[in-house]
Amino acid sequence: MPLKEAEAIVLRTYPMREADLLVTLFTRREGKVRGVARSAMKSRKRFGGALEPLTLVRAYYEDREGRELARLDSCDVIRSPLAAEVTYPRAVALAHVAELLDDLMPDREANDAVFRLAVATLGHLEGDAIWMPLTYFDLWLTRLVGFMPELAECVKCGARFGGNNGPGAEAGRKAYFHALADGLRCGEHKRVASSELTPESRRIAAEMFRSPLPKFAGISWPKAVAADLRKLLVQTLERHLDKNLNTAAMLDKLPG
Repeated sequence: MPLKEAEAIVLRTYPMREADLLVTLFTRREGKVRGVARSAMKSRKRFGGALEPLTLVRAYYEDREGRELARLDSCDVIRSPLAAEVTYPRAVALAHVAELLDDLMPDREANDAVFRLAVATLGHLEGDAIWMPLTYFDLWLTRLVGFMPELAECVKCGARFGGNNGPGAEAGRKAYFHALADGLRCGEHKRVASSELTPESRRIAAEMFRSPLPKFAGISWPKAVAADLRKLLVQTLERHLDKNLNTAAMLDKLPG
């Protein structure tokens, strides 16, 4: 059987018997593919450092009828996260991208838009400057998987929020979100213990939906910028996944 060839992002690796590794790849052609890399912990020629998480590779693998796992033959590195210094904030950010892709992407279902988003994000996660690319990634991923709430109006009454500069928007009307409910609500219909999504964060989200990620490169972006937007996105994703994201708690603990 001929080998398949695909551009892929390495998401996870787990030891499996002696020197084998169980590898999860997010491929451009087939979506998420799980496979076994025989003797990967011994063979530098076939794999080398290509199986480090979040490495962009060209993967060669074989699918056999009736087998759930592919046989990973070899990988060529296209871009490695180890090519630049891996600070602790960057390591957590990379793990966050991997966790979301692994949890949200179904097996064997190609999604070129998400793949291109992930590749672009990984190219901008440098040093400790993680908050802008993470905001962009979480925002667009939430939209691409169909979980993104309407940011301009109340999900309960349809009233438009202040700061949107659109018809019907009321200057003093604020937007609120809650961990246990979809959508944004106005002050009249907000739930107890809700959080506010500021007009500035809604403006940032609208700009990110209109512009490619490189447009925001070089902008000073401390942790406080759009922190409420990231909180909304994480809570939305966790609610639909019905689980807490391990990396979300780690990101919360990072300094600004």
